[in-house]
Amino acid sequence: MAHSEIQPDCVPRHVAIIMDGNGRWAVSRGLERNAGHREGIESVREIIRACRDHGIEILTLYAFSIENWNRPRGEVSELMRLLEEYLETEIDEVMEHGARVRVIGRVDRLPPSTRRAVERAIARTSENTGMQLVFALSYGGRTEIVDAVRRLCRDAEQGKIDPEGLDEKGFEAYLYAPDLPDPDLLIRTGAEQRVSNFLLWQLAYSELHLSERMWPEFRRPEFEAAILDYQRRERRFGLTSEQIREDEDASEGAGTDGISSRRGQS
Repeated sequence: MAHSEIQPDCVPRHVAIIMDGNGRWAVSRGLERNAGHREGIESVREIIRACRDHGIEILTLYAFSIENWNRPRGEVSELMRLLEEYLETEIDEVMEHGARVRVIGRVDRLPPSTRRAVERAIARTSENTGMQLVFALSYGGRTEIVDAVRRLCRDAEQGKIDPEGLDEKGFEAYLYAPDLPDPDLLIRTGAEQRVSNFLLWQLAYSELHLSERMWPEFRRPEFEAAILDYQRRERRFGLTSEQIREDEDASEGAGTDGISSRRGQS
Protein backbone atom coordinates (compact mmCIF):
# COMPACT_ATOMS: atom_id res chain seq x y z
CA MET A 1 0.00 0.00 0.00
CA ALA A 2 1.28 3.48 -0.87
CA HIS A 3 2.31 5.90 1.89
CA SER A 4 -0.57 8.28 2.55
CA GLU A 5 1.66 11.40 2.67
CA ILE A 6 3.23 10.80 -0.73
CA GLN A 7 1.65 12.91 -3.46
CA PRO A 8 0.96 10.51 -6.34
CA ASP A 9 1.14 13.24 -8.98
CA CYS A 10 4.75 14.19 -8.22
CA VAL A 11 6.67 10.98 -7.63
CA PRO A 12 10.00 10.77 -9.47
CA ARG A 13 9.69 9.14 -12.85
CA HIS A 14 13.14 7.53 -12.64
CA VAL A 15 14.84 6.44 -9.40
CA ALA A 16 18.42 5.15 -9.37
CA ILE A 17 19.92 3.43 -6.33
CA ILE A 18 23.49 2.73 -5.23
CA MET A 19 22.89 -0.34 -3.07
CA ASP A 20 25.82 0.01 -0.68
CA GLY A 21 26.62 -1.62 2.65
CA ASN A 22 25.87 -5.31 2.18
CA GLY A 23 29.32 -6.46 3.25
CA ARG A 24 29.63 -4.03 6.15
CA TRP A 25 26.18 -5.01 7.40
CA ALA A 26 27.23 -8.66 7.49
CA VAL A 27 30.66 -8.09 9.06
CA SER A 28 29.11 -5.96 11.81
CA ARG A 29 27.03 -8.99 12.74
CA GLY A 30 29.89 -11.46 12.64
CA LEU A 31 28.73 -12.94 9.33
CA GLU A 32 30.46 -13.60 6.03
CA ARG A 33 30.16 -10.70 3.58
CA ASN A 34 28.10 -12.83 1.22
CA ALA A 35 25.38 -13.09 3.87
CA GLY A 36 24.87 -9.36 3.41
CA HIS A 37 24.48 -9.73 -0.34
CA ARG A 38 21.87 -12.42 0.17
CA GLU A 39 19.94 -10.30 2.67
CA GLY A 40 20.14 -7.40 0.23
CA ILE A 41 18.02 -9.37 -2.23
CA GLU A 42 15.03 -8.96 0.08
CA SER A 43 15.55 -5.19 -0.06
CA VAL A 44 15.58 -5.36 -3.87
CA ARG A 45 12.32 -7.29 -3.80
CA GLU A 46 10.65 -4.83 -1.43
CA ILE A 47 11.81 -1.70 -3.26
CA ILE A 48 10.56 -3.05 -6.60
CA ARG A 49 7.15 -3.61 -5.02
CA ALA A 50 7.18 -0.09 -3.58
CA CYS A 51 8.01 1.38 -6.99
CA ARG A 52 5.09 -0.51 -8.49
CA ASP A 53 2.75 0.75 -5.79
CA HIS A 54 3.82 4.36 -6.26
CA GLY A 55 3.78 4.34 -10.05
CA ILE A 56 7.51 4.90 -10.52
CA GLU A 57 8.27 4.13 -14.15
CA ILE A 58 11.98 3.32 -14.04
CA LEU A 59 14.19 1.82 -11.33
CA THR A 60 17.91 1.53 -12.00
CA LEU A 61 19.95 -0.55 -9.55
CA TYR A 62 23.74 -0.39 -9.33
CA ALA A 63 24.15 -4.13 -8.90
CA PHE A 64 27.81 -4.69 -9.86
CA SER A 65 30.33 -2.02 -10.77
CA ILE A 66 33.19 -2.52 -13.16
CA GLU A 67 35.52 -1.94 -10.19
CA ASN A 68 33.86 -4.81 -8.32
CA TRP A 69 35.78 -7.25 -10.52
CA ASN A 70 38.75 -6.41 -8.29
CA ARG A 71 37.08 -7.88 -5.20
CA PRO A 72 38.11 -11.32 -3.85
CA ARG A 73 37.34 -14.04 -6.39
CA GLY A 74 35.08 -15.93 -4.00
CA GLU A 75 32.92 -12.87 -3.34
CA VAL A 76 32.63 -12.11 -7.05
CA SER A 77 31.63 -15.70 -7.79
CA GLU A 78 28.97 -15.59 -5.08
CA LEU A 79 27.62 -12.29 -6.40
CA MET A 80 27.29 -13.78 -9.88
CA ARG A 81 25.58 -16.86 -8.46
CA LEU A 82 23.15 -14.73 -6.46
CA LEU A 83 22.36 -12.67 -9.54
CA GLU A 84 21.59 -15.82 -11.52
CA GLU A 85 19.45 -17.15 -8.68
CA TYR A 86 17.56 -13.86 -8.40
CA LEU A 87 16.82 -13.71 -12.12
CA GLU A 88 15.58 -17.30 -12.09
CA THR A 89 13.47 -17.20 -8.92
CA GLU A 90 12.06 -13.66 -9.12
CA ILE A 91 11.19 -13.54 -12.79
CA ASP A 92 7.61 -14.71 -12.18
CA GLU A 93 6.95 -11.81 -9.82
CA VAL A 94 8.64 -9.41 -12.24
CA MET A 95 6.25 -10.67 -14.90
CA GLU A 96 3.30 -10.15 -12.54
CA HIS A 97 4.38 -6.54 -12.16
CA GLY A 98 4.48 -6.23 -15.94
CA ALA A 99 8.06 -5.01 -15.57
CA ARG A 100 10.67 -5.07 -18.30
CA VAL A 101 14.21 -6.10 -17.37
CA ARG A 102 17.08 -4.19 -18.97
CA VAL A 103 20.84 -4.18 -18.38
CA ILE A 104 23.50 -1.53 -18.88
CA GLY A 105 27.24 -2.09 -18.69
CA ARG A 106 29.91 -4.29 -20.23
CA VAL A 107 27.79 -7.43 -20.07
CA ASP A 108 30.30 -9.32 -22.21
CA ARG A 109 32.52 -9.57 -19.12
CA LEU A 110 29.93 -11.55 -17.17
CA PRO A 111 30.48 -15.32 -16.80
CA PRO A 112 28.63 -17.30 -19.52
CA SER A 113 26.04 -18.73 -17.11
CA THR A 114 25.29 -15.27 -15.69
CA ARG A 115 25.06 -13.78 -19.17
CA ARG A 116 22.59 -16.48 -20.19
CA ALA A 117 20.43 -15.79 -17.12
CA VAL A 118 20.44 -12.08 -17.97
CA GLU A 119 19.54 -12.75 -21.60
CA ARG A 120 16.65 -15.04 -20.58
CA ALA A 121 15.22 -12.41 -18.23
CA ILE A 122 15.50 -9.71 -20.89
CA ALA A 123 13.86 -11.91 -23.52
CA ARG A 124 11.03 -13.07 -21.27
CA THR A 125 10.09 -9.54 -20.20
CA SER A 126 10.76 -7.75 -23.49
CA GLU A 127 7.08 -7.29 -24.34
CA ASN A 128 6.11 -5.95 -20.91
CA THR A 129 4.96 -2.35 -20.79
CA GLY A 130 5.05 -1.64 -17.06
CA MET A 131 7.95 -0.42 -14.97
CA GLN A 132 11.43 -0.72 -16.46
CA LEU A 133 13.83 -2.51 -14.11
CA VAL A 134 17.39 -1.65 -15.12
CA PHE A 135 20.38 -3.49 -13.68
CA ALA A 136 23.79 -1.82 -13.98
CA LEU A 137 26.13 -4.81 -14.30
CA SER A 138 29.86 -4.61 -14.91
CA TYR A 139 29.06 -0.91 -15.16
CA GLY A 140 31.16 2.22 -14.78
CA GLY A 141 30.14 5.77 -15.62
CA ARG A 142 33.53 6.66 -17.11
CA THR A 143 33.54 3.41 -19.06
CA GLU A 144 30.12 4.23 -20.50
CA ILE A 145 31.35 7.62 -21.67
CA VAL A 146 34.51 6.11 -23.20
CA ASP A 147 32.43 3.45 -24.97
CA ALA A 148 30.13 6.19 -26.27
CA VAL A 149 33.10 8.18 -27.61
CA ARG A 150 34.47 5.09 -29.35
CA ARG A 151 31.17 4.48 -31.15
CA LEU A 152 30.88 8.15 -31.99
CA CYS A 153 34.41 8.22 -33.46
CA ARG A 154 33.66 5.20 -35.63
CA ASP A 155 30.53 6.87 -36.98
CA ALA A 156 32.47 10.09 -37.62
CA GLU A 157 35.18 8.18 -39.51
CA GLN A 158 32.48 6.56 -41.66
CA GLY A 159 30.86 9.92 -42.35
CA LYS A 160 27.65 9.08 -40.49
CA ILE A 161 27.87 12.16 -38.28
CA ASP A 162 29.48 15.58 -38.42
CA PRO A 163 31.43 16.17 -35.17
CA GLU A 164 31.06 19.94 -35.58
CA GLY A 165 27.30 19.59 -35.33
CA LEU A 166 27.36 17.39 -32.24
CA ASP A 167 25.43 18.60 -29.20
CA GLU A 168 24.52 17.02 -25.86
CA LYS A 169 21.45 15.29 -27.25
CA GLY A 170 23.49 13.86 -30.10
CA PHE A 171 26.10 12.55 -27.68
CA GLU A 172 23.48 10.95 -25.45
CA ALA A 173 22.42 8.79 -28.39
CA TYR A 174 25.67 6.84 -27.93
CA LEU A 175 25.13 6.00 -24.24
CA TYR A 176 24.07 2.50 -23.16
CA ALA A 177 20.36 3.33 -22.82
CA PRO A 178 19.77 6.63 -24.61
CA ASP A 179 15.99 6.26 -24.50
CA LEU A 180 15.86 6.42 -20.71
CA PRO A 181 15.31 9.82 -19.06
CA ASP A 182 17.90 10.96 -16.53
CA PRO A 183 17.21 9.86 -12.95
CA ASP A 184 15.10 12.35 -11.03
CA LEU A 185 16.31 10.88 -7.74
CA LEU A 186 19.51 9.07 -6.77
CA ILE A 187 19.44 7.16 -3.49
CA ARG A 188 22.65 5.94 -1.91
CA THR A 189 22.59 3.69 1.13
CA GLY A 190 25.43 2.75 3.45
CA ALA A 191 26.29 6.19 4.91
CA GLU A 192 28.76 7.05 2.13
CA GLN A 193 28.62 10.37 0.25
CA ARG A 194 29.85 9.84 -3.28
CA VAL A 195 28.45 8.68 -6.62
CA SER A 196 31.08 5.94 -7.12
CA ASN A 197 31.34 6.19 -10.90
CA PHE A 198 27.59 5.67 -11.38
CA LEU A 199 25.68 7.35 -14.23
CA LEU A 200 28.11 10.25 -14.35
CA TRP A 201 26.51 11.84 -17.42
CA GLN A 202 22.92 11.21 -16.37
CA LEU A 203 23.15 12.47 -12.77
CA ALA A 204 23.88 16.08 -13.73
CA TYR A 205 20.63 17.39 -12.23
CA SER A 206 19.42 14.45 -10.17
CA GLU A 207 18.33 15.02 -6.58
CA LEU A 208 20.47 13.08 -4.08
CA HIS A 209 19.19 11.26 -1.00
CA LEU A 210 21.90 9.77 1.24
CA SER A 211 20.76 7.16 3.73
CA GLU A 212 22.62 6.03 6.84
CA ARG A 213 20.99 2.62 6.46
CA MET A 214 22.97 -0.26 4.99
CA TRP A 215 21.27 -1.77 1.96
CA PRO A 216 19.98 -4.91 3.78
CA GLU A 217 18.21 -2.54 6.21
CA PHE A 218 16.78 -0.28 3.51
CA ARG A 219 13.17 -1.28 3.06
CA ARG A 220 9.85 0.35 2.14
CA PRO A 221 9.75 2.90 5.04
CA GLU A 222 13.23 4.18 4.15
CA PHE A 223 12.38 4.28 0.45
CA GLU A 224 9.18 6.20 1.07
CA ALA A 225 11.09 8.63 3.29
CA ALA A 226 13.39 9.28 0.32
CA ILE A 227 10.38 9.95 -1.94
CA LEU A 228 8.94 12.38 0.62
CA ASP A 229 12.34 14.10 0.84
CA TYR A 230 12.34 14.43 -2.96
CA GLN A 231 8.85 15.92 -2.97
CA ARG A 232 9.90 18.68 -0.57
CA ARG A 233 12.58 19.93 -2.94
CA GLU A 234 12.46 22.53 -5.67
CA ARG A 235 14.29 21.50 -8.81
CA ARG A 236 15.51 24.64 -10.56
CA PHE A 237 17.81 23.32 -13.34
CA GLY A 238 19.93 26.50 -13.18
CA LEU A 239 16.95 28.86 -12.91
CA THR A 240 15.89 30.95 -9.92
CA SER A 241 12.92 30.22 -7.69
CA GLU A 242 11.22 33.30 -9.12
CA GLN A 243 11.61 31.98 -12.66
CA ILE A 244 10.17 28.62 -11.60
CA ARG A 245 7.12 30.30 -10.10
CA GLU A 246 6.63 32.50 -13.17
CA ASP A 247 6.84 29.42 -15.39
CA GLU A 248 4.29 27.62 -13.24
CA ASP A 249 1.92 30.60 -13.29
CA ALA A 250 2.20 30.89 -17.07
CA SER A 251 1.71 27.15 -17.52
CA GLU A 252 -1.35 27.10 -15.27
CA GLY A 253 -2.84 29.91 -17.32
CA ALA A 254 -2.22 27.89 -20.46
CA GLY A 255 -3.51 24.69 -18.88
CA THR A 256 -0.13 22.89 -18.88
CA ASP A 257 2.42 21.92 -16.25
CA GLY A 258 5.49 24.04 -15.60
CA ILE A 259 8.91 23.06 -14.33
CA SER A 260 8.43 21.78 -10.80
CA SER A 261 9.99 19.06 -8.72
CA ARG A 262 6.81 18.93 -6.72
CA ARG A 263 5.17 17.43 -9.78
CA GLY A 264 8.14 15.11 -10.30
CA GLN A 265 9.04 16.79 -13.57
CA SER A 266 12.54 16.71 -14.97
